[in-house]
Amino acid sequence: MDDSELPVIYIARHGETAWTISGQHTGLTDLPLTPQGERNARSLAGRLQGLEFARVLTSPLQRARNTCALAGFGPVAEVDSDLVEWNYGCYEGLRSVEIRAQRPDWQLFRDGCPGGESPAQVASRAENVIKRIRDVEGNILLFSSGHFIRVLAARWIGLEPSVHSMSFMLSTASLSAMGYEQSLSRPVIRLWNDTHHVCVQ
Repeated sequence: MDDSELPVIYIARHGETAWTISGQHTGLTDLPLTPQGERNARSLAGRLQGLEFARVLTSPLQRARNTCALAGFGPVAEVDSDLVEWNYGCYEGLRSVEIRAQRPDWQLFRDGCPGGESPAQVASRAENVIKRIRDVEGNILLFSSGHFIRVLAARWIGLEPSVHSMSFMLSTASLSAMGYEQSLSRPVIRLWNDTHHVCVQ
């Protein structure tokens, strides 16, 4: 099968929030986009112009839903609770340097968060998403958050998230894409962390 005939799964990370600027872990805290975050969410509309999607799915958190709406897909988007960001539990709102002051060897993708989700729980949600999108004929667009997307990408190509997810760096309002090479049995990463459309302050 020609690669152009195979589905592509586009993934947009939400736009900037106050905590993405400060580096605080933002799991289930439902923060709004900053004005710059809103501008960059709108810029996704131009980046995605001309593409057709069989389904558009978004995290229930407002930073993802608003990014989706500002990119022009609000009316057709479906909320998917599995796309929500990692539940950081006791580490919610903390920066990595603050966590490592208490646990110097802490790694999110390996250790998870006390009172929050384990890596296995987040990987299970990613697998749920993968199962659903593999059943869709046509391109798909997802709106979610950084750490969850990194786990999703690792699982898409059969990698162990606890080892490999940290290597998939993501910027706010970035666009990435997963897909296939030659057949549905060969999942690949087609594009990663594209920010050419993002407005610089």
